[in-house]
Amino acid sequence: MVDGSGRGRPRSESARAAVLHAVDDLLVEVGYAALTMKGIAERAGVGRQTVYRWWSNKAEVLYEASAIDAQHELSAPTSDDPRRDLTAYLDALVAFLSRSHAGAAYRALLGEAQHDADVAALLASRDILGESAAKVVEAVRKPSGTTLSLEQATALLIGPPFFHILSGRTADDLDTEQLAGQFMRTLNHAGT
Repeated sequence: MVDGSGRGRPRSESARAAVLHAVDDLLVEVGYAALTMKGIAERAGVGRQTVYRWWSNKAEVLYEASAIDAQHELSAPTSDDPRRDLTAYLDALVAFLSRSHAGAAYRALLGEAQHDADVAALLASRDILGESAAKVVEAVRKPSGTTLSLEQATALLIGPPFFHILSGRTADDLDTEQLAGQFMRTLNHAGT
């Protein structure tokens, strides 16, 4: 396979995977400010040129790794019980944001986006959390008859734990079952 630009040598998927596995672990160890492309390459056991062949900066590497891990970590099984599914999703979201290396990477990028327009654009290019919540949100939104859009309903679900954790509070204070019930009640009364 050739890299996405069509230039250079064939892409080594094992080197790419090594970089993606290395970057969020390194972030946890050294922090975003000290994270460098050179350090990422060294941790992954590849040349710096290899890293630059696929990504132009550390934010891009970190974002891709975080997105891939989020897709896995935030996929909660679904059942015929929407409240249980919402709770399972919220449990996964809380774990991702508070305990996961990929979640730490996502939080670091959110912080960096506050003063770096390129990182903000990168985050805006794809709604990782919204995508992960869509299935469980739709299972409640559609039958509720609400006029809220999928994006608005998703914000109602993920907003409280997201704000709670990103404002420095401990995840132990969150009752995901209560949040799921509150979300369902809100949707059943919102905009109908």
